Amino acid sequence: MDNANMTPEHNLVEKIRRSRRSFIKKTGKKLIRQLGSFLGKQSTVGDMPVFQTENFDWAKSLEAKVDIIRQELLSVLETPANIPYFHEVSPDQAKISKGENWQTFVLFGFGYKSEANCLRCPETTRALEQIPHLRTAFFSILAPNYRIPPHKGVTKGVIRGHLALIVPNDTENCWIRIHDQQVSWKADKCLVFDDTFDHEVHNDTDERRVVLLLDVDRPMRFWGRCVHHIFMTGIRWTAYVQDAKKNLKSQEEKLAAAVARADALNVDADDKTGHSN
Repeated sequence: MDNANMTPEHNLVEKIRRSRRSFIKKTGKKLIRQLGSFLGKQSTVGDMPVFQTENFDWAKSLEAKVDIIRQELLSVLETPANIPYFHEVSPDQAKISKGENWQTFVLFGFGYKSEANCLRCPETTRALEQIPHLRTAFFSILAPNYRIPPHKGVTKGVIRGHLALIVPNDTENCWIRIHDQQVSWKADKCLVFDDTFDHEVHNDTDERRVVLLLDVDRPMRFWGRCVHHIFMTGIRWTAYVQDAKKNLKSQEEKLAAAVARADALNVDADDKTGHSN
C-alpha cells in the first residue's frame, strides 16, 4: 500500500513506527558506544583492528575445508537471480548496499537458520555448526567496481571472519581498510578482524569478490560474556533483527517457488522427450 492509498489510521501507525525505530537506533548507538569500551577491556584476545588468524581454531578449521565450501558456493552462483541483495534482506544496510552490487546468501543470521539455504550447502553448514558461539554466516558476493563506504559494526562482543573464496587477480585494487590497516584478501585464507572499527571495502577490479562472512562471539571474561548475552538478547527483538528475519523468510519462499518452477519445467521436458522417442 503506497502513501496515497493509506488511511489516516495507517499513516499514524506508520509515523509512530518510524519515530519509535529512530528513537531506538539513536539510543542504541549511545549504548553501543558505552558498551564497546567495556567489552574491549573484557576481551581475552586483545582489542585491535586485525587479529592473527592462527589464534582462532575456527578460522583454521574453515581453511582446511575451503575446497568443498567453494564447490558449494559455485553451485549457488549458478542461479544468481535467486540470491538477494543485502538491503533486500536487511533494510538498515541500504546506506552501504546500493543497487545490484552486493548479494548475500545467508546460512545463519539474526538468530535464525536458513534451512533452505543450508540444504543447498550441506558441507559448509556442517563446518559452520562445529564453530562454538557462531552468530552469523553468509556468502558475501561483491560485484566488480563496487565500493562499500566506511561504516562500523554493531557490537564488540563479536569478531568477524572472512574466508576468501573468490579473489580478483588484481589484489592491489581489491582490499578492505579496517581503522588504519589496509588488507587484501588471500585466496583460501581467513581474515579475522573487529568490525566495530571504521572499515570500508574497495573492489576496483572487473572481477567479483566472494567471501564466507561470519561473526563469532569474542572470547571474553565472565562479566563481558554476561553483558554481551544480555545485549544480544535485547537486540534480537528490535526491528533491525525482526525485519531482517521476515525478509530472509520471504526470500526463502521465493527461492522455493523458483526451484519448484524449474523442477516442473524439467519434468515437462523429460515427458516430451519420452513421447518423442
